[in-house]
Amino acid sequence: MKEFPAFMRQAPNAVAGSNLSEALEGYVFEGRDGTQIVLWQCQEGGTSPTHSHEYDEYAVLLSGTFTGFIGTQAVTMGPGDECHIPAGTPHSGSYSAGYRAIDAFGGKRVVHRDL
Repeated sequence: MKEFPAFMRQAPNAVAGSNLSEALEGYVFEGRDGTQIVLWQCQEGGTSPTHSHEYDEYAVLLSGTFTGFIGTQAVTMGPGDECHIPAGTPHSGSYSAGYRAIDAFGGKRVVHRDL
């Protein structure tokens, strides 16, 4: 697959712009406890500047690659790789063209795009 199925990419779930690449698309699903699952996809690739969260993050890569840092540890992820980023840990990196990932956040990471 090159992108998530259409039913998963509905406008009401689209992520509003962020400090990430303009080409990065995100679709958010929220739990009653404030957690979020975000489906990310990017045909062009891009970067994620150094940042941290007040909550844990879990990511699994579906396609493409991610190269960056989690804290001071260099990471390179490919399809099927997963990682856990503890709350407060700085992380950054770049993702390739054809990138698709699913991230789970222990708190509110993104907001919905206005319709």
